[in-house]
This record gives sequence, C-alpha cells and structure tokens, in this order.
Amino acid sequence: MSYIRYDFDFFGTGSVRPDPACTMVFTSHPSPLPDPDSRDAPALAATSTATPSFSPLYQQIKGLILQGLQQGEWKPGEVIPSEMELAARYRVSQGTVRKAVEELAAEHLLVRRQGRGTFVATHAARQVQYRFLRLHPDQGTIDSEGPAQRDFVECRRQRASADVARALGLRTGDAVLQARRLLRFGGVPTILEDLWLPGGPFKGLTAERLMDYHGPMYALFESEFGVRMVRADERIRAVLPDAAQAALLDVTVATPLLSVERIAYTYNDVPMELRRGLYRTDSHHYRNELN
Repeated sequence: MSYIRYDFDFFGTGSVRPDPACTMVFTSHPSPLPDPDSRDAPALAATSTATPSFSPLYQQIKGLILQGLQQGEWKPGEVIPSEMELAARYRVSQGTVRKAVEELAAEHLLVRRQGRGTFVATHAARQVQYRFLRLHPDQGTIDSEGPAQRDFVECRRQRASADVARALGLRTGDAVLQARRLLRFGGVPTILEDLWLPGGPFKGLTAERLMDYHGPMYALFESEFGVRMVRADERIRAVLPDAAQAALLDVTVATPLLSVERIAYTYNDVPMELRRGLYRTDSHHYRNELN
C-alpha cells in the first residue's frame, strides 16, 4: 500500500529529499560541518565522557545542552545560562558555545530574544507553528473558522497491542493510555482521532483533565507531565471508514477519508505518542507550505 510520509520538527521548517520508500520526506536535522575550533577539546574531555571524542567540539556542547533539556534542568519557557556562563561551565570558548546554541535555535529547540537571553522553546507559546498536517477550510481561513469543538469519546488505560507497543518502543502488554476524540468545526464532525500514550510518563492523566484543558494538548503534556514533543513522523493515505467511524463522523462507509498516522518523539528520538486520525475533506483540504 502506498502512502506519503512526513518527518516534522514541531518548531521549524524542514528540507526536502527523495526517499525511495515513500513519496516525500521532510527533515530538519542537517548534517553538521566540521568545527575548526578544537583547541578546547582537552578541557571538555574532563567534563563529560558521554559524547564520542571524534565529534566536533560544538556538537559535544550541543549534546550536553540537550542533555540538560532532557533532564529538565531548564524547563520549557525558561531562560538558559548565558553563553559566557555555559563556556565557563563546560570550559570551552564562547565561540564554541555560540555555535552550539545557534544550531539548537535553528532547530527551534531554543529561542533567542534580543536583550533578554535564550529560552527553551515551548508548545504554550502563541507564535509556535506546528509543522504537522493541518486541514484548512475550503471557505474562509483557520482564524475565521475558529477553534475546534473537542469531545473525548473515551479515555481508558489498557494493555498495549503488538502494533501499539512497536510504535511506542514498549513491550506487548505494557500499560498505555488510549483516548478517542472528535473535533467539530462549525458543529460539523470533521476529525476523529485515536491516540495512545505510554502509561508511565502520563500517570494520572484522565479524560476529565483532557476535557478541561483548552490549550494545545502538547502544552499540557509539557507543563504537567514534563514530556516535550520535539518532532514527529506522519504517514498519510486515503481510506474508507468502518461503521463506527462513519457514524461518529456522520458520513457513509463509502466516503473516502484522509488517514494520518503520527508518531511523536521527545528528546533522543524516544516515542511518546501514537496518533491515528481520520479527516473529512468535503469541506476542508490539506495544505502544506514548503520553504
């Protein structure tokens, strides 16, 4: 079966390259150039053994900063230490730190604000533009259409099936949280989503909390569970709904729908969410701006 696959950085644009296994791939992780600043290497070696010695020095510093982000040393929305402070901490030059920070900013994991410092990017920020699939109305704009009305059809804990476990890097039978939600635009059911989350990191998440929270779901994961999604992989194909799906979306079983399967990852490419969505396209269309 054919499908279109997208690799997304949640906070940035991607480049396009051919992939023999699918129609197109978007990625936002460029290969690093060799770093001429190697004079600080002996000092760095004394501070960490976690990064390989053959990496360019700024890449090693980048890895250490990422480690701090992953461990929650600097939380989303918080300012990180200055380049001078990081240089002193890692015993390298400010130029090496600057190059590492600039690359993290280019990947939209950090945000530079002139005169204020460098901050950890957050899904709660209004200016964040997610780069995964979005439906646009055929008439008007997303702003004029207004936010979706969200209804959680179910939310329960269960044992992971083989395919869910494989997608989330778990073992079959491990605990997962499964939720189904219906999104309406102008009162019309438009998107039906099933999502699975690993049980451990999201212990305590309930249907009531999901329904009460009115911001972006990833901002909830970030603020209350310390899980920050940094990239995703999506597969898109055309499908027909089963009877239950058709009833929820108020269509017939002969209505073609857009199927989107997304795996979202936190730092170090650890999968944290499997999401399968069905999209009506009789009044909406898929739009992606490539730049």
